[in-house]
Amino acid sequence: MKIVEVQHNTKLHGMALAIMGPLLWGFSGIVAQYLFGNYQMSPQWLVCLRMLGAGALLVLFGALTTGHKVLDAWRKPASMRGLIIFSLIGMLPAQLTYFMAIQHSNAATATILQFLSPALIIVFLAVHSHRLPSRINTISVILAILGTALLVTGGNFSKLNIAPAGLIWGLLTALSTAIYTLYPRKLLKEFGAVSIVGWSMLLGGLVFLPTALRYPLPQLDVKGVALVSFVVLFGTLFAYLFVLQSLRFIAPTITSLLGAFEPLTSTLLTVLFFHIAFGLPELAGTVLILGTTILQAAYANTQTRNRSQNLRS
Repeated sequence: MKIVEVQHNTKLHGMALAIMGPLLWGFSGIVAQYLFGNYQMSPQWLVCLRMLGAGALLVLFGALTTGHKVLDAWRKPASMRGLIIFSLIGMLPAQLTYFMAIQHSNAATATILQFLSPALIIVFLAVHSHRLPSRINTISVILAILGTALLVTGGNFSKLNIAPAGLIWGLLTALSTAIYTLYPRKLLKEFGAVSIVGWSMLLGGLVFLPTALRYPLPQLDVKGVALVSFVVLFGTLFAYLFVLQSLRFIAPTITSLLGAFEPLTSTLLTVLFFHIAFGLPELAGTVLILGTTILQAAYANTQTRNRSQNLRS
């Protein structure tokens, strides 16, 4: 009885961590939208500060928890090259496109479009393997396309109800998120997420700093500094650590499923704070896009269960 209770409490703890991360990411997008609108802060500066600040803190956390192992990725030419490539084509574009999408649309739309990445991954893997996607993957792609159409048109397919730049940056966010997800799998497995995410953020921020310096320095008061600090600390550092810690207690499929709290949080807060209306077509589109994540998580969970049963038999 006690073992069952401990397992239950452990699972609840993992689920709470997996929910807190996406909630903080959702709040972070809202704070970014406020900074863009009320402090005329450029996305370039926020991206740079976020990556430098959170990257340095994650590397420090890795050093405190793993010691010299935090440097392991830099000891081999192959892993060093992979980390540099990931920083430049994965981490940096994923951060920049997301904040640009927020600036040109809103936090909710940017976050929802980001969740098109599973559909893009399905298409890429099908092309790469020269195989047609499975039935469940085909359904996921169709849902994603229909959901996007409803979200960006509001059900009136003759026109867009968001700025074209917002749609383009949103789609680029999905693409860069797909690259961010696919590329570093080997690095993450070998060196751990804290080290790889921390170094890639720090390196990406350093590379991007000359670009950020071309834009006006943000004029921040105490409130503005507090908001930027929130994005760096809670919306990045703690959000990543919560999600990574959740994997110690629950399956990755459950963590992925609970990631849906990010767009739900962004949508609710966008409506409440910025009074941006989401009608039934937009809400239906949101549900369809998030449905792809739910289908993929459920499918992955079924596959894992089937493999476990086959091993036992």
